[in-house]
Amino acid sequence: MQRLGPWSREAWAALALQLLRPPRAPCAGATLLFRRVQGGLVQPPAREFAEARLKTQLESDKEKSSFVIKTPKGTRDLGPQQMIIREKILTAVISCFKRHGAKGLDTPAFELKEVLMEKYGEDSRLIYELKDQGGELLALRYDLTVPFARYLATNKIKKMKCYHIGKVWRRESPSITQGRYREFCQCDFDIAGHFDPMIPDAECLKIIYEILNALQLGDFLIKVNDRRILDGMFAVCGVPDNKFQLISASVDKLGKMSWKDVRQEMVGKIGLAPEVADCIGVYIQQHGGVSLVEQLLQDPKLSQNKQALEGLGDLKLLFEYLTLFGITEKISFDLSLARGLDYYTGVIYEAVLLQTPARQGEEPLGVGSVAAGGRYDGLVGMFDPKGRKVPCVGLSIGVERIFSIVEQRMEATEKIQVTETQVLVAAAQKNFLKERMKLIAELWDAGIKAEMLYKKNPSFLTQLHYCEETGIPLVAIIGEQELKDGVIKLRSVASREEVDIKREYIVTEIQRRMSES
Repeated sequence: MQRLGPWSREAWAALALQLLRPPRAPCAGATLLFRRVQGGLVQPPAREFAEARLKTQLESDKEKSSFVIKTPKGTRDLGPQQMIIREKILTAVISCFKRHGAKGLDTPAFELKEVLMEKYGEDSRLIYELKDQGGELLALRYDLTVPFARYLATNKIKKMKCYHIGKVWRRESPSITQGRYREFCQCDFDIAGHFDPMIPDAECLKIIYEILNALQLGDFLIKVNDRRILDGMFAVCGVPDNKFQLISASVDKLGKMSWKDVRQEMVGKIGLAPEVADCIGVYIQQHGGVSLVEQLLQDPKLSQNKQALEGLGDLKLLFEYLTLFGITEKISFDLSLARGLDYYTGVIYEAVLLQTPARQGEEPLGVGSVAAGGRYDGLVGMFDPKGRKVPCVGLSIGVERIFSIVEQRMEATEKIQVTETQVLVAAAQKNFLKERMKLIAELWDAGIKAEMLYKKNPSFLTQLHYCEETGIPLVAIIGEQELKDGVIKLRSVASREEVDIKREYIVTEIQRRMSES
């Protein structure tokens, strides 16, 4: 057989097209080329090129065949049933925020990297950094508090009460069973401005109390402390100034770890003297109410520290206000609460579930903290060119952790209606599409949530089954007799009761039934 001469441009183009075809499609041209290469029918330069292209194609096919389609680690899709549950949670949270006079706010999902760095202590390593985008170094927001403070400084706002709902991202090890993800939603409430001590702080605690009560998650406790008390305690125990943040992070682990393990970390890892660690241990293992505050005000060591005295004085006032709000039975002064974020300057708090509800059909869930917050008086000043401070206090509701509990409970105890549709417009016979479309347009125009099946002649049984599957409570039925009599047959899906309603009154009747349900 005659050897092939140099390839034309058209031949090269045909070869490239054949080699770049999707891996699942038959590639007859490449197979033929392979045979020609093996048989020596292609000249050396073309042969080397063809072999290289074949190798690249085979490697690409191998990579594609091993690719698994899934969500990234630490993220999840939310289907229609889950979205209904989430919307119920968010409705309860936002309703409470608005009841307390908050206005809505939104900020970008990413910020300048410099805005976020050095605000979160050792947790700064969990920030998702982005590649250089046109000369700006960016990062996904870690929480909603720092963007809020940046917003106040950017717009020179000195007083504001707002709520902020949005996703945040943290590059930590996810735990789906504990409701801990790398991408999750936060619901924040913040009060900015100069006000009399502890009044806004008390309202934030009242809001946490109201939301957890409304969601009926089970018994809970709100722990409170003050960063000034912690810093004063570290000082009187002999902790070096440069180790305050490290020791604070260790103290915050008490509850997740035993005191023995926390002490070992302080002494062995951080290099704290054993007697200093023991002094800290005496304090941080105490918890109680206002009586503990009064006891520590008389403590021979703490009473000599200015910071600690200021913090204890404010906590005593806070308990007075919480008593007036009627929520002190859910409040505990806990000296082990540290909140590891660098920007907190005063009162801090964290709500935990005392026990996860274990109803029939539910698996126990250890979801930990479900809400937290505190006072951060210096954060806005970090973004202001002149360092002007705007005192702030706020709270954050952990939606994902709450969602883990509510989702499991609702799936175990009730059927979830995934739509809000109130009525299905149906036909009992064929050739009634136009009549169905006229009626459903009338219902939509009246603000009634209505659907119809997207078929010209759906069977009546199929239409009823659709209502039962999706939880639609009513069916508006049109048929030959109904059209002749000028009525619409209204059927209750639950009771199967049917009544004829005059066409001109069908909107009023549906609205009446929905208002009573």
